[in-house]
Amino acid sequence: MASIKGGRKRLVTGVVSTVTAGLALGAFALAGTANGAPETTAQAKHAKHTKPTVVLEHGAFADGSSWNGVIDELRADGYPVVAAANPLRGPASDAAALRTVLDHVKGPKILVGHSYGGNVISEAATGDDSVKALVYVAAFLPAPGESALELTNKYPGSTLPDALDPATYTQADGTTATDLYIQQDKFRHQFAADVPRAQAALMAAEQRPIAQSALEEKATTAAWKTKPTWDVITTQDLNIPPAVQRFMAERAHAHTTEVAASHSVAVSHPHLVADVIERAARATVR
Repeated sequence: MASIKGGRKRLVTGVVSTVTAGLALGAFALAGTANGAPETTAQAKHAKHTKPTVVLEHGAFADGSSWNGVIDELRADGYPVVAAANPLRGPASDAAALRTVLDHVKGPKILVGHSYGGNVISEAATGDDSVKALVYVAAFLPAPGESALELTNKYPGSTLPDALDPATYTQADGTTATDLYIQQDKFRHQFAADVPRAQAALMAAEQRPIAQSALEEKATTAAWKTKPTWDVITTQDLNIPPAVQRFMAERAHAHTTEVAASHSVAVSHPHLVADVIERAARATVR
């Protein structure tokens, strides 16, 4: 009898445990849905990826850190962000480098370019259906056959030539080439007049040079002709004259935002730049 009673006890305990576990699983299933229906894997993935990835391309005399404030703003609002490293060697080769990043990032993307980075995104986004919108930030929007240098000189106002610090070197094949920096003691006035002095000094020390040939290389394509485009125009810019920026934005039928800012508007006005990017995302990605 003792063994039978013990067996019944174990049997009852097992039944209770099974019922309790079943109730717990049922409660878990209901808790994971809005209407009582189980959530599918596809639904879960969609919920996590409703916002496009923002891919940021810096320009000459800068690096990825120039986007730090913008990245903070975008991430706070739930946007995934990638700041690509721009080689600054020429629009065609730099666009090829950017495309490796675009190919790696899955799903819809908003592509953003600052300054010379505008040349690069104009080429890299051509034919890429995953890029839903382009955002130009104090940037070039070249048409095929135009170069950054040609556009800069289209209207007066750029004081960049007098601030440059060229460095000529011999390449592996024996030919010479020139990289361009901005003289550090002129950097803040030329590039970042509305950035705090200490921060501008760090930017000057960290600047990356651009190949002179990159500014002379002509564009071969223009993604802004086929994709929705937004543009932040900087009215106190000493690199790309405001008149040039307006000309390019009007030609591209871009949604424009003007701000009294230096060329380093992403550093001095990160909230405004992030807001324009988010507007582009909301308008083009559903």
